[in-house]
Amino acid sequence: MRVVIAEDDALLREGLALLLGGEGFEVAAAVPDPDAFMKAVAEHHPDVAVVDVRMPPTHTDEGIKAAVEARRLHPELAVLVLSAYVEQAFATELLAGGASGIGYLLKERVGRVGEFMTALERVAAGGTAIDPEVVAQLFTRRDGPLDRLTTRELEVLALMAEGLGNTAIAERLVVTEGAVHKHIRSIFAKLDLSPADRVDRRVAAVLHYLDA
Repeated sequence: MRVVIAEDDALLREGLALLLGGEGFEVAAAVPDPDAFMKAVAEHHPDVAVVDVRMPPTHTDEGIKAAVEARRLHPELAVLVLSAYVEQAFATELLAGGASGIGYLLKERVGRVGEFMTALERVAAGGTAIDPEVVAQLFTRRDGPLDRLTTRELEVLALMAEGLGNTAIAERLVVTEGAVHKHIRSIFAKLDLSPADRVDRRVAAVLHYLDA
């Protein structure tokens, strides 16, 4: 699997390249800025990109903007964004174009190699991986449509936001898959997400969660 890394910190950039190369990824390019990242994506057509949120020249949101633009130009590209802090607005912006093959992790997660690789592989396979710390902070903000949800439904939605499927959610909450399915149907109903809307209701529910 081919990967492009965009990270302005040289030590972290080289560390990621060594880690991913050792895990069997083909590191096509490891670059320090958004312009080089966009060129690398166009040249190498990677399966997945690992992108820092804050990169030159202003070190604010260049990385997230580059990730969104790369996804617009290459919809098949999976993207895992790394951030030093919980910045839910960036997570929401990244997911707004669709959550398939999207991840948002705190940089500290990179040091936990197993967790990082699990998230990267999930994203590369077309799944979603939102950092548990982002979810935990958002979990305390119950307002708007989320007021309609029960505590258990919020727990299910939080795990959906982390990218877990029904089986994994059932195992985490120690309930049956049937119970999880029932909770998800209730979440969709309370958030006014209809099958007739022609949208991925799971993604839409997660976006409601992040927007809150």
